[in-house]
Amino acid sequence: MHWLGVDIGGANIKLADGRGFAASRQFALWRHPDRLAQVLRTAIAEAPPSDHLAITMTGELADCFENREQGVQRILDAVLQGADRRHVRVYQTDGRFVAPTVAAHQPRLVASANWLALAHFCCRFVAGSDAILLDIGSTTSDLIPIERGQPMPAGRTDLERFLNGELVYTGVERSPVCALVDHVPYRGKKCPVAQELFATAGDVYRILGKLASAPQETNTADQRPATRDHSLRRLGRMIGAEGDAFGDNDARDVAEFVASSQLRLLAEAFGQVRNRIGRSVTKVIVSGQGEFLARKLISTCIPDAKSISLGEQIGVLPSQCSPAHAVAVLAREAIEP
Repeated sequence: MHWLGVDIGGANIKLADGRGFAASRQFALWRHPDRLAQVLRTAIAEAPPSDHLAITMTGELADCFENREQGVQRILDAVLQGADRRHVRVYQTDGRFVAPTVAAHQPRLVASANWLALAHFCCRFVAGSDAILLDIGSTTSDLIPIERGQPMPAGRTDLERFLNGELVYTGVERSPVCALVDHVPYRGKKCPVAQELFATAGDVYRILGKLASAPQETNTADQRPATRDHSLRRLGRMIGAEGDAFGDNDARDVAEFVASSQLRLLAEAFGQVRNRIGRSVTKVIVSGQGEFLARKLISTCIPDAKSISLGEQIGVLPSQCSPAHAVAVLAREAIEP
């Protein structure tokens, strides 16, 4: 059997085979749901040969769907079309891999299940002890308590996880700046920001050198390239400044302020999860595109904790596609004889 894990989000499709291959493909599902089957077919064909697919998803929340149930069904339909007769199994929040026909009748177990697959996979790195899994992606952050080597989330649905600090809808690329701050420092003054999608966290971290420029990527606030120069202009637009009125030093001041605000937001949720465990947490597993931010969060909240980098354990690209990597490994372990 040759398994390929596929994590279908609203903005990205991530693939991994659990053996070192990983890839992420930008795809705005909410704009083009009718194209999902073809995008999946192409992405799967460009991955290492596979005859079995392990599927997880979060894209059912996209607002092109009336509700989660419809979103799950539409995504499953696209998967079956794009799979080209490959064997397909879908991961659920009860920990099982089921056939698509079964998954279609249990949409609430299928919806947004990728975080739990990742948590079960990561338990192998903490040897039966208490830990927190901190996965910071492009759009969201998952903070999952692990107690005595097993995931022990307080919630299973997005709503329950929001309420318990286990899901924070903020990430290092797509979060709007205006969702993180209502003002920024500007040349010794406090300047309000526009409540408009002019710039995102990706611009912030490109200015700070934490994310590399990607001239070929245009999934940005203004659809212009994801480069430092364009990020500077997008940040300036947040306060109506351009040209000489917004230079490198101004951009760095703004970026540092926004990054600090995002860190505080995550620290509040981290404290909520940590306090609920009720025992000393000495290990934190960090993963995702925002691993650099996760490390900073740990140094801020529990500097004495041991940081376990998923990037070091399985590779940088697989870590950035970690739920896809996780379902590929878990499916292989659960289903292969």
